[in-house]
Amino acid sequence: FTHPSRGGCEEVGTSNRKKSNKRSTMAAATLSRQIPIVCPGHTRPVAEVQFYTVDEPAERGSPDTSPRHFLVSACHDKSPMLRDAGTGDWIGTFRGHKGAVWSCRFDPSGYLAATASGDFSVQVWDAITGRSLYTFAHRHVVKCVDWSLDSRRLATGGHEGLLRVFDVEKPKADPLTFVQASDKKISISKCSWIDNSTVLAAGEDGTIRFWNVDESDPSKQLVKSIKVGDMGIRDIELKTLDSGKTILTVSSGDTVSFYDASTCQKLKSHKMPIHFREEGGASLHPSGTKFITGGGRR
Repeated sequence: FTHPSRGGCEEVGTSNRKKSNKRSTMAAATLSRQIPIVCPGHTRPVAEVQFYTVDEPAERGSPDTSPRHFLVSACHDKSPMLRDAGTGDWIGTFRGHKGAVWSCRFDPSGYLAATASGDFSVQVWDAITGRSLYTFAHRHVVKCVDWSLDSRRLATGGHEGLLRVFDVEKPKADPLTFVQASDKKISISKCSWIDNSTVLAAGEDGTIRFWNVDESDPSKQLVKSIKVGDMGIRDIELKTLDSGKTILTVSSGDTVSFYDASTCQKLKSHKMPIHFREEGGASLHPSGTKFITGGGRR
């Protein structure tokens, strides 16, 4: 996997071209180019990456802080890795999973990490030492994991069709469970907390469900849902813009769609020259004016 760094520039030379016995010259153009930092180490496909920024002391004993950027990657080689996002340098590997790792997430404080794996488990790690703190067993492949905004709970989902919510402060307690549908099993591809009580679960049936995980009445737990389409949803992202509006970006089929997260109103959709049937996703720029996307070839 790679990420852009400060690049140099490439100068394109001149060329002469004859046409109607007249010589014309193409002016030299200078094109700026970002040179990626290549981060070797993984041996199988990378399933997910996340950037995260923490404030560290500028100097030992100093009250001043400076931001430091990290990158964590989930990979099918069973070994999620932590790197310095500025240099690409390897910092450490979270070792312990026995199956492909599909998702890896820092908690909001930056002190913990969680990983979801094909070995039917989710692990919580000390992001400083790399030590495994807890293991939460599941009954099938776990495809996604996400931290609550207060770092106290974990939401997980996968092939079981159950959204689980674990209390990290009570790791031995049974998790809360939420069945996506009563008449059939619907695998969960992604989950994301929108606040400390509400989790979004993206399903392979093309629907995103909003669950109030603090509601004790089962009939009121499903708050609302968005029917995106008939294809499975491969990726979702929540991003709050400078205007204060939270945008939900959804990748499904061959389309990237944008919704107002508070009203569920579709704002815009773009058909892509790639597909999201098996892989890929999209991310909205903080300005809300552009986005990046990647997926499979059509």
